[in-house]
Amino acid sequence: MNRRNIMIAGAGLFAGLATRAQFANAKPARKFEVAYSDAEWKRRLTARQYYILREQGTERPFTSALLKEKRVGLYTCAGCALPVYRSSDKFDSGTGWPSFVRAIKGNVGTSVDRSWFSVRTEVHCRRCGGHLGHVFDDGPPPTGRRHCINGDAMDFVPAKRMPKAS
Repeated sequence: MNRRNIMIAGAGLFAGLATRAQFANAKPARKFEVAYSDAEWKRRLTARQYYILREQGTERPFTSALLKEKRVGLYTCAGCALPVYRSSDKFDSGTGWPSFVRAIKGNVGTSVDRSWFSVRTEVHCRRCGGHLGHVFDDGPPPTGRRHCINGDAMDFVPAKRMPKAS
C-alpha cells in the first residue's frame, strides 16, 4: 500500500467515525411541556442562550456572570424559568463554570452525550429540554457529583425577589 492510499484510507476512517459519533449522539424527538419552533426560540433567547440551550453549545470558561454569584436564591432555566438549582448547592469547582452538587429534584433530566469522542452525562431542563451542561462524578460531599452548568443557560432569582409561599 502506498502513502497516498494510506492517507485516503485514514481520511475515510476519520470521516466515518465522525459521522458515526454524530448519529450516535442524535437524540430522539421528545415532547416537553414548553415547546417552540426554532424561529420562536431564536426570538425569545439571546444568541448565546440559543447556542447553549438549543444547540447543546458550551460557553467559554470564566465568562459567565453567574460564576461569582454569591447571593441566596434560585437558578432558573433561561428557556422556561423552571427553577433548576439552589444557591445552597453551589460550590467553586475551579473549572470556570457554575457548579452544583445537585439539581432541584425532578426539574432536570439527563441523557448520554457521546459527542467529542467521549461519553458524558448531559443535563437538560425537564420542562423545555434546554441543554444546561454536564454532570461528573468528581464533586464534593455529600453527593460526590459536579453539575457543571453553563451560566448563560440560567437566570438567577435572588431570594428577596422570589414569591412568598402561601
